[in-house]
Parts: sequence; C-alpha cells; structure tokens
Amino acid sequence: MLNELLLFAKQPVYMRDANTSITHKLRTFVKLLVLALCASIILLIIASVVENIFHLNLGKHAIDDLFENYTVVMIFFLAVIIAPFFEELFFRGPLVFFKNSKFFKIAFYLFTVLFGFMHISNFEMTKQVLLFSPLLVAPQISVGFLLGYIRVRFGLIWSMALHACYNMVLIVPVLIMQLLDIPIE
Repeated sequence: MLNELLLFAKQPVYMRDANTSITHKLRTFVKLLVLALCASIILLIIASVVENIFHLNLGKHAIDDLFENYTVVMIFFLAVIIAPFFEELFFRGPLVFFKNSKFFKIAFYLFTVLFGFMHISNFEMTKQVLLFSPLLVAPQISVGFLLGYIRVRFGLIWSMALHACYNMVLIVPVLIMQLLDIPIE
C-alpha cells in the first residue's frame, strides 16, 4: 500500500481501481484510515513540540467555540456528516473534471493544499498562526491527499465515508469526555 501511495504521490492519475471486490475496498479503506490517523497524530505531535519550543500562542481553536455553542449531538452531526459531505463535494468532487486532462496532477495537489489551508480558519488569525500555518494544516493536507487517493480509486462516496470515519474517530472520544463532564486540557 505504501509503495502504491508513493507512486501515486509522484504521478497522481485519475484511475479507478481494477479490483471491484468490496473486501478489497474495505481493506484499503481501513488501511487508509489507520494511515491518516497515524500521520495526523505524528504531525500534531510535531506541531505541539514546535509550539512549545517557540512558546507560540495560537489562540482559541474553533473546536472550543463548538463546545461552547452547540450540543454534543450537533457537534457529532456537523463533524461526521455535514463537514465530510460538503468538503468532499467541494474539494474532491471537481477532480472528475480533470480526469482526462494533462492538468490532473496540478488540480489534485491544488485541491489537496486548498483543503488543508481551509482548516487554518480553525485558528485565530495572528502573525504566529500565519507563519506556522504550513505546519498547523499539515495533518489536513496529508489526510486530504489520502482522501483524494481513495476518491479517484473508488469514487466520491468512499472519500466522504473515509472523511466521516476519520472525523468520527477523532471527535467521539472528545464528545464522550464532554458528556461525562471530564475536563479537556
């Protein structure tokens, strides 16, 4: 799988996977989910270390506002249903228009990077946040790459499902802590 992803990273092409077996698709899905979570955790640890070394003040994160203004059920609905649906529709959906184009590689990476940088809006806009933005959105860029990969291999529904599962794995523990009134810090 890693070799295939590296080859795809070098030369992304819009090509459906020849293996249409649901078992193959589910195995690939789970591998990509685990890879996305591992990559995000590693990149978040790196960002946290940099934040501590440089004594960065990144301000309030958007997730804090969510917990202040919405119920646990609404947060789950927004993070696991609404965001994956619309983000995939907007950032991975248009790839179909470039599938036979010599510009597919550019379009693929442009949408991947735009997806990542859209998430900078989760932070308060300060000079520090802007300066460190590539590092702060690196997890979303890496996940965006994997979402793009599964999208061109299996279809848009698969990227929506992967995005939803990824968000669910990350948000459900926090929501459970919120329901149990356990401080998150």
